[in-house]
Amino acid sequence: MVTVQLADSNILLKQAFKVREEVFVNEQQVARDEEFDIFEDESHHFVAHCGDEPCGAARWRTTDEGIKLERFAVKKSYRGRGVGTLLVESVLEHIAVQADSAGKKLYLNAQISAMPLYEKFGFKPEGDRFMECDIEHQKMVRKIG
Repeated sequence: MVTVQLADSNILLKQAFKVREEVFVNEQQVARDEEFDIFEDESHHFVAHCGDEPCGAARWRTTDEGIKLERFAVKKSYRGRGVGTLLVESVLEHIAVQADSAGKKLYLNAQISAMPLYEKFGFKPEGDRFMECDIEHQKMVRKIG
């Protein structure tokens, strides 16, 4: 069974960071200093567990442009099991309760392979595709409120 929770303790935050390190730094070869940035402290972090095993992570934060969803990661061996869907659902639910989101836009920079996941939640491509950390991305936006 997959569960997602707010990483509101040092233990849970370390678990989320470990998932991100495994997926982005080790698997996708993103530089560690690009993956872990100056926005860690202001972001709301989440960790997914498959049983007792941390298997996914995500975060969101408020920016001048709106509310940005970021750093969605699922360990390779857990992909295709609905972990990504539960992470997006949990983040969106948290934003609805915690953020002053009325009239703001939700946005993210999706890896191309993940676009269908975000489209299920009403995100639409905006602008041209671009490279970020040597991986092709597409900005996706969803209006709320």
